[in-house]
Amino acid sequence: MFLFAVVNLYTSNLLTQCYRTGDSVNGHRNYTYMEAVKSILGGKKVKLCGLIQYINLFGVAIGYTIAASVSMMAIKRSNCYHSSHGKDPCHMSSNGYMITFGIAEVIFSQIPDFDQVWWLSIVAAIMSFTYSSVGLSLGVAKVAENKTFKGSLMGISIGTVTQAGTVTSTQKIWRSLQALGAMAFAYSFSIILIEIQDTIKSPPAEHKTMRKATTLSIAVTTVFYLLCGCMGYAAFGDNAPGNLLTGFGFYNPYWLLDIANLAIVIHLVGAYQVFSQPLFAFVEKWSVRKWPKSNFVTAEYDIPIPCFGVYQLNFFRLVWRTIFVLLTTLIAMLMPFFNDVVGILGAFGFWPLTVYFPIDMYISQKKIGRWTSRWIGLQLLSVSCLIISLLAAVGSMAGVVLDLKTYKPFKTSY
Repeated sequence: MFLFAVVNLYTSNLLTQCYRTGDSVNGHRNYTYMEAVKSILGGKKVKLCGLIQYINLFGVAIGYTIAASVSMMAIKRSNCYHSSHGKDPCHMSSNGYMITFGIAEVIFSQIPDFDQVWWLSIVAAIMSFTYSSVGLSLGVAKVAENKTFKGSLMGISIGTVTQAGTVTSTQKIWRSLQALGAMAFAYSFSIILIEIQDTIKSPPAEHKTMRKATTLSIAVTTVFYLLCGCMGYAAFGDNAPGNLLTGFGFYNPYWLLDIANLAIVIHLVGAYQVFSQPLFAFVEKWSVRKWPKSNFVTAEYDIPIPCFGVYQLNFFRLVWRTIFVLLTTLIAMLMPFFNDVVGILGAFGFWPLTVYFPIDMYISQKKIGRWTSRWIGLQLLSVSCLIISLLAAVGSMAGVVLDLKTYKPFKTSY
């Protein structure tokens, strides 16, 4: 986790310097990640970058839909478990909760531009601190109750019986590799870093402000990741659930779990928008260029909304964004394997978007010569991260294959 943080901190700082082409203070602005690649690298790499970035953003929306439904169910199940005094297993389907989350996202997706979701981002950050603090506190309390640290330095023991069956040596390898993908996903903000940087005012230079922001955010999130992960494992050892707040490692106090899971849902409502807005903008700008004379695509109609002012309605935006949310919700209902999906997304996006393109653009921007010590060091870092991504992808795909053996479309229950 610490190594992922260090790599992400280094490469994200390289990426911040690619917001402007040439001079980092007065050079040409690149408003999106794809524009930065086009301006600095050009060629086929532009389309490759766009394809990987936007598929990843689409996948993130699916992952967040799954995670939000799991937390919504956890609230219902925790109250059910409490009222039945632990006698009812409280199994239920996730489909209704995914649909509910999808309806909420259809509404929030009508926010026109990326810079207008700043308030959602602030709310999401507050919610993130809330549920992380609750999870950490419950983990510490459980360790104190146990009066010992469970687990071992080598992780889950071979032969341990879990919900997925008995853990074999092969499964342990897949689980370990899948964990690499999950950690890569935890640091996946580079895919929208340029888009975020474009909302920053200057002076001071955008890359300086963004560097401070990334350093602070990575430091804070890494501390929380390590504390929550370590204390959760210390509390439950080999029986640690995949999700500390929804896997029912904890049952009481149920009201505190409800607050934490509600915070997760609110956080994901905002995070869904932050990650989807760049994809919305790309499709809408492309459509305007493709059909500049179409009123359906370009025309905006003023709709007065009491207490909020005037909303500019665009029918293409309404239809396209609604279809996007429907698709992500439908796929989430078809493949509700959160940990596996997260691992695949992390593996798929980590190397190209967090490591390869930032390093390649930085080398081109700073005109670093081939076979110099700096060039060799950067290439070694890139190759090492590529190997990690490939291993994580293999582990995550193995996890999906294992889940599919007991999977029934639209009938997954928890």
